[in-house]
Amino acid sequence: MPTSDGYHRYRRRHPAEVAVAADHRAQVDELLAGYRRSREQLGAVQRDLAAVRETVTSDDGLVTATVSAQGTLTKLTIAEAAYRELRPAELAATIVAVSTAAAAAVSRAAGVVLAPVLPPGTDPEALLRGSADLSAEELKPVEVAAVDQDENFETHTYMEAGRRRT
Repeated sequence: MPTSDGYHRYRRRHPAEVAVAADHRAQVDELLAGYRRSREQLGAVQRDLAAVRETVTSDDGLVTATVSAQGTLTKLTIAEAAYRELRPAELAATIVAVSTAAAAAVSRAAGVVLAPVLPPGTDPEALLRGSADLSAEELKPVEVAAVDQDENFETHTYMEAGRRRT
């Protein structure tokens, strides 16, 4: 059945057209399959990261801290004896030290989970710290220009600015 442009609705395609269409379809199928594999791998990595926890106990056994892959302190256990044996400042220092050690351990463990999906040469722990491949100079905070304290606009009004025009 002819259409308005003179072509038949079901015209026969040239074998080269069929081959090109099949080749494009194969490329699209391959891209979609790669995308699905990447999504599945990303999901597995996310699940594995969510399960990462590290627990560290102080040398004296009085304080135990558990930290998640996100660096969140999820559990802190203080033995009853800690209140008798340690002064408040010592107990606080022990809590900080144990939590810091757990955070370092969880960072290493999370790095092990991430390493297989990162480009070669990428430091997973640096990536987790937020520094990735940036140098110390690039990580310095940007200095914001100080506001001149003498220039105070509280006493100025829009109306005053209009009167200055003469």
